[in-house]
Amino acid sequence: MNLNWSDADLAFADEVRAFLDAELTDDLRAAGRWMTSVYGDHDASLEWQRRLHRRGWAAPAWPKEHGGAGFSVTERYIMARECALAGAPPLSPMGISMCGPALLGHGSAEQKAHYLPRILSGEHFWCQGYSEPHAGSDLAPLKMRAERDGDELVCNGTKIWTTHANVANWIFCLVRTGQFDRPQLGITFLLIPMDTPGITVHPIIMTSGEHIQNQIFFDNVRVPVANVVGQIDDGWTVAKYLLEFERGGSAYAPGLQVRLERIREMASEGPRPLLTEGAFAARLAAAQVRVDVLEMYEFQALSASAKGGRPGLSGSVMKIMGTELSQHLTELALEAAGPYGQTFQPAAGAAGGPNVIPHTAGWQGPQVAAVAPLKYLNDRAGSIYAGSNEIQRNIIAKAQLGL
Repeated sequence: MNLNWSDADLAFADEVRAFLDAELTDDLRAAGRWMTSVYGDHDASLEWQRRLHRRGWAAPAWPKEHGGAGFSVTERYIMARECALAGAPPLSPMGISMCGPALLGHGSAEQKAHYLPRILSGEHFWCQGYSEPHAGSDLAPLKMRAERDGDELVCNGTKIWTTHANVANWIFCLVRTGQFDRPQLGITFLLIPMDTPGITVHPIIMTSGEHIQNQIFFDNVRVPVANVVGQIDDGWTVAKYLLEFERGGSAYAPGLQVRLERIREMASEGPRPLLTEGAFAARLAAAQVRVDVLEMYEFQALSASAKGGRPGLSGSVMKIMGTELSQHLTELALEAAGPYGQTFQPAAGAAGGPNVIPHTAGWQGPQVAAVAPLKYLNDRAGSIYAGSNEIQRNIIAKAQLGL
């Protein structure tokens, strides 16, 4: 594995940094810096997507003929790395990184022509209808029914933990259209407008007070058969494709490096800096080693992908390492925040959704310290979403170790 960037890579990194300097406003940087969730402020993320779209960079992995940037694997990593280091707010992954690739890989020509431009522009803002009360990390037992009635599918059931269903105008869903010996069969990948009659969205409030997650109820929701992506009863093929890239398509290390540096700065302040205490300094150094190891693993996966490989098991490994290290950093930040780590001050953060718990307009103490408990509470879900880390370990044990 060659870790040396080529001259073309270095020139591209300079081009990205120049773009970020020109387009990343103070408000957008603040939305990225003070995030309390893995999701950025809704309005800020959409504004950043519009700016990227004007440059042709909103969808780095999409081919140019469909409006994407057509970046190489290396260029995509450089882009993600520079955006993280600059503090750009993340784009919602549901459209560009999930529904879009599903359409590119399995959609019809008509579906690509209709949906892809609207995903890029932000006109269509998507949510993901996968999890159900009894089907989450293991999606095969899902029960939401879709029964055919002429040219329509009639949907009944519920989806849960649906991120941004309260603001999305489209949802891509896995629905049960048939019963076979294997539960993975008989599942269909379906696109549904959120304003279809019969859809009801109920909020789920995070421990941090944010309204990001939702439960959706479908009561005789009629959807055209033309909205099926791929083949009826073969949606598991599309779902596996998406989950692999959801779990392995992220560059965790650059963002973790930025957060680690902020913790170091916070722990260096005050009359008795926490960083002068040997035990805390040792834990911070150990965290730095873990971030460096993760970055080396990401480079290794990058090298394999550049040669035509797919994320495969490395997606599961990076998901485990990245989310668990992120949770560890929230614990260090909470300790470094001192007394401010025991306060609830949501006004200090750039939330991924409205905070419904009553709170004051301002905050006390350094903003980085006031955000620490909010990030800690929100990040508990990191090891669960996109397939729980326990499931990821089972995948690795079965596929790599034969257990």
